[in-house]
Amino acid sequence: MSAQRPTRVPARSQSPVRPQSRWQNWARTETSTPALTVAPSSPEQVVLAVQRARETGHTVKPIGASHSFTAIGATDGIRIDLDRMRGLVSADLARGRVTLRGGTRLWELPAILGPLGLALPNMGDIDRQTITGATQTGTHGTGLGHGGIATGIVALELVTGLGETLRIDADHHPELLHAAALGLGALGVITELTLQCVPRFLLEAVEAPAQLDEVLDGYSARARAADHFEFFWFPHTRSVRTKTNTRLPLDHGSEPLGAVSRFIDEELANNLAFGACVGVGALAPGATPAINRFVETLSSRRRYVDESHRVFVTNRRVRFREMEYSVPLDAVPEVMRELGALIERRDYRVSFPIEVRAAPADPLLLSTAHGRDSGYIAVHRYHRDRDLGYFRDAEAILAAHDGRPHWGKMHTQDAAALRERYPGFASFGAIRDRLDPDRVFANDYLTRVLGA
Repeated sequence: MSAQRPTRVPARSQSPVRPQSRWQNWARTETSTPALTVAPSSPEQVVLAVQRARETGHTVKPIGASHSFTAIGATDGIRIDLDRMRGLVSADLARGRVTLRGGTRLWELPAILGPLGLALPNMGDIDRQTITGATQTGTHGTGLGHGGIATGIVALELVTGLGETLRIDADHHPELLHAAALGLGALGVITELTLQCVPRFLLEAVEAPAQLDEVLDGYSARARAADHFEFFWFPHTRSVRTKTNTRLPLDHGSEPLGAVSRFIDEELANNLAFGACVGVGALAPGATPAINRFVETLSSRRRYVDESHRVFVTNRRVRFREMEYSVPLDAVPEVMRELGALIERRDYRVSFPIEVRAAPADPLLLSTAHGRDSGYIAVHRYHRDRDLGYFRDAEAILAAHDGRPHWGKMHTQDAAALRERYPGFASFGAIRDRLDPDRVFANDYLTRVLGA
C-alpha cells in the first residue's frame, strides 16, 4: 500500500491527528508503526477516515486497549484510536439492553450498568479491553450457561470498507449479525453496539485446592454442575486451585473480602510475590519446579460473596504471554494429561499456571465455541522467559484435538487449517467480500488467518 499522506479534511469535521509513533501491545509481543493515527469522536469522523484511506491507498485498523497478544491490531496504514468514543449512548430498561460507544472499556461498565440495575451475564478475568476489542476477538469467561461477551450483542453500527455506515440488528441485515458480532475487525469499524444484559447479581466465590487427577476425572460433570467453574494447574505439581462461582440474587446479601484480605491475596500474593517467583524462574529456570511446589503449599480455601464484576475480574500486574485454544469439552482431561506428559518429557520449566475454563456452544460464525460446548486451555509464559519450544509443542497437542485458537492470543494457525475447523468459515469470507471487498481493514494477521 502507498505510504502517501492523506489529504487534509476541513477542520470542523476532522479527527485529531496524532504524531506518527511506534505501537506496541500490552504483552510486548507485537509492534508496528502506523503512517497516521486519528482519534475520531463521532461515527461521521470514522467514515471520513475510512473514505480518506480508500482515496489514498492506505489500510485502516481500529485499536482499543492493545491487549491482544497477536498482531491483530498492527498496521502500517491509518490507525483509528477509539479512545474518544466511549460511554453510554442509550438504555432500554424494559428489555435490559444498553447501547455503548465502541471505545468503552470493560472496567467502565460497572459504573455505567450498575445505576441501571444491570450487569454483564459473564466476564473474563481481565477488564482492560475495550468492548469492541473484547467482542471482536472472542473474549469469554467460564460457565456453560453463559457464552462469551460477543454472544450478547443484539445490534451494532458498522463503518464498512466501502466507507458506509451499516445498521445490523433483528430488523436490518440480520443475516450479518453472527459474522459482525465477532468479526476480528475484518468487516469494519464498530462505532456502537447494543448488549443484552441481565439484572445485577452476586456471586458466591469458593476457591480451594484439589488434586489434579481428581479434577480431571470429573471435569465435564463439574463444569456442567457449576454456574462458573475453572481451575489453575502449576506444572511440576500434582494439585490445582479450583474456582467455583455460584450466582445469587442481590437480596441475598454480600460478604465481600475485607480490604486487608483482598490486598494480601491479590496484590501481595498474586502480583508481588508471584512476580518475584516467576522472575527468579526466568533467571534460574532450574529452580522453577521447586518454586511451583512451594507455591502449591500456600494454596488455601477461601469463600466470599460480592457483586459479579468484583468476582469475575482479577488484577493482573505480572506481564506474560499467552496461547489459548478451545477444544471439545470432553477432550479437556486427555489434553491436560498430554500437556503434563509433554512438560515432563521435554523437561520444560514452566513457572506460569495452565488455566482451564469452559463455554457453551454458540452460533457466531468465528466463535471458538461455534456449534459445540468447549473447554478452554490457556498456556502462559512469563514475558522474560526464553521460549525453548513450549508454546510450539503445546500448540501441536491442542490443535490435534480439533483445537481452535483464541483470535487475540498467540498461535500459528493459518486460513487453510482454520477453514477445516469452522463450519461457517466460507460464509464469513463471503460476508467479508461484501463489506470489505478491497480489504481496507486487512493486515498481515488477518491475511494469514482469513486468507487474502
